[in-house]
Amino acid sequence: MSQALYRKWRPQTWGDVVGQAHVVQTLRNALHSGRVAHAYLFSGPRGTGKTTTARLLAKAVNCTAPEVERPCNQCAACLAINEGRFLDLIEIDAASNTSVEDVRDLRERVPFSPSVGRFKVYIIDEVHMLSTAAFNALLKTLEEPPAHALFILATTEVHKVPATVVSRCQRHEFRRLGVDEMASYLAQLARDEKLQAEPEALVMIARQATGSMRDAVSLLDQMASLSEIITLAGVLDVLGAAGSVQTQEFVESLAARDVARGLGLIQRAVDAGVEPRQFARQVTDYLRGVLLAKMNNRTLIEATDDVRAAMERTAALLDLGRLVRALRAFGLAAEARSGWRPQLAIELALVETVEDAPADPPVGTPTSLRESPRAYGVPPAASGGRGTPAAHSLPVRTGDAPAAIAVPDPPAAGAPAAPVVAREAPGGLTLRRITEVWDQILATLRQRDTRAHTLFAQAQPYSLDGELLHLAFSADLPREKAARPETVARLQGVLAEVLGQTVGIRCVLAHADPGRTGLRVVDGGMVDIATREMGAQAIDLP
Repeated sequence: MSQALYRKWRPQTWGDVVGQAHVVQTLRNALHSGRVAHAYLFSGPRGTGKTTTARLLAKAVNCTAPEVERPCNQCAACLAINEGRFLDLIEIDAASNTSVEDVRDLRERVPFSPSVGRFKVYIIDEVHMLSTAAFNALLKTLEEPPAHALFILATTEVHKVPATVVSRCQRHEFRRLGVDEMASYLAQLARDEKLQAEPEALVMIARQATGSMRDAVSLLDQMASLSEIITLAGVLDVLGAAGSVQTQEFVESLAARDVARGLGLIQRAVDAGVEPRQFARQVTDYLRGVLLAKMNNRTLIEATDDVRAAMERTAALLDLGRLVRALRAFGLAAEARSGWRPQLAIELALVETVEDAPADPPVGTPTSLRESPRAYGVPPAASGGRGTPAAHSLPVRTGDAPAAIAVPDPPAAGAPAAPVVAREAPGGLTLRRITEVWDQILATLRQRDTRAHTLFAQAQPYSLDGELLHLAFSADLPREKAARPETVARLQGVLAEVLGQTVGIRCVLAHADPGRTGLRVVDGGMVDIATREMGAQAIDLP
C-alpha cells in the first residue's frame, strides 16, 4: 500500500515548514539559547503544521547533534521519532481520551524519567476536547512539571481551552497559508513526485484548500490518481466547481441587474455538473475581490492581472450597499443544505441582491417591528407623512398582532408641552377638539354599548392624520378586542353623531402613557413584555 503524500512529505527539518516562519524562528531561538518552555500551546486552523511542528520540537530537544543542526535526522533519537518508535514521545488524542481518568493515568507516568532521550515529550492533540474535570486534573502538572517533561498542546479551537490552561503555556498561533505559498509548494512537490500539472490547476487546488496545506496535498494526491496530467478542467470536474469565466460572467450579470441572464448561468452551471454550494463559494470569493477593489486594496486580491482588472470594472458598477448584501446572501447560500432544488439558494441570493433593499425604519421603532408600514397594509400617510411628528411615524397594524408606537419622554416640570402638529381633517376637525369632547363621546357610547365603552375607556386619542384617528391603548388585550370591526363601528357611529362627520379609527399600542404615569418602558424589557403579551398596565407607585 502506497503512503499518502501528506505523510510522505511531512516536514522533517525546520526549513521544510511552510508559511509559519514566525513560529519556527521563535522555537529555534529558544533552542539555541536554552530557553525551551515546559509547556506550549499550538493553535490554528487544521492542516497548518501544528502536530508537525510539535514533532520537530520533540526531535530537536532530544537530538544529540550540535544546537545549530538540530534536528539532524541522523542521530538515534531523530531516526526513532521519524520511524515512530521513540519511547519518550507520547502522542495522545484528546478526542478519544477525554475523561479525568485518562489524565490521571498520564499524571502518574509523568514523574518517571525518560527511557532513552533527554526529555519526555507529551503531545496532546485536539486538547479542547478534554472534559472540564480533565483540564482541572492537568493544571498542577502543567504548572510544575518535572524537569524532564515537555508538554505540547495542539488545538483548532483555542477558545474552548480554559484560561487557566492557556496561562500556563507559551502560546503560538498558526496562520492559514496563502494561495501563492501553497501553489509554489505544490509545484515543487509535483516535480519531486514527477507529476505533470498545469500551474492553473495547482492554483485552483490551493484556493480550494482554504489555507490548509494538508488538504491541498491530499487533493493533489487524489488528482495524481485520476490522470497522468493534472489539468484545470480535471480539478474543476473533481471539485464540482465552475470555471473562472463562468463565475466572472455571473457576477457581471449581478452587477448589471440582469436576473434572467444570471438565472440562466446558474442553470447552465448546474447542468454541467457544478455543485451549487461550491459555485456559491466561488461567487463569494470573487465578490470579496470586488469588495477589495472597491476599497482600493487591489494588492490583497489573489488573482491574475486580468481577473483583477475585471473585478475593478465590476466594482465600478456595484454600489457598496448592494455589494455587501451580495456577499452576505451568497455566503449564506454556500452554507445552505441541499434540498430537492439545490440551486434554489443561489437563485434566491441573486434575486435578493438585485432587488432594492427596503427603506430604513423610522427612528424609535421597536426592533421586533422594524418593517415597512406597507407590510401591514397601512398607507404612507398613516406611517409618517408630512406634518406628522417623528414619534408618531411608526409602523401600525390593525390585524391580529399588536402595533406599537413610540411615546416621547414627558416634559420637564414647568416646561411648556410641545405642540402636536397634525394634519387637519376636512371641516376643521382637530385632535384638540376630539380630546375636549372625548368624555362626552364615551358617555354616549356607554348608553349604546357598555362593552365597547369598557374597551375604549382604556384608550386616549393620540393623533389625527386627516380623517384617521389613532387611539392609544396601554395594553394589548383591550386594543385587540377594540380593533374588531363591529366594535370600531360602534365608536364610529358615536363620533359621527357628536362631531358631525365620519372619522376612521386605528387602534394602536403605546408602551406607556406619559400623561398618566410619566413612565418610559424599555423595548424588550420585563414591563414591555408584560404589557404587550399579558395585558398588564404600567402605573406609578407612591
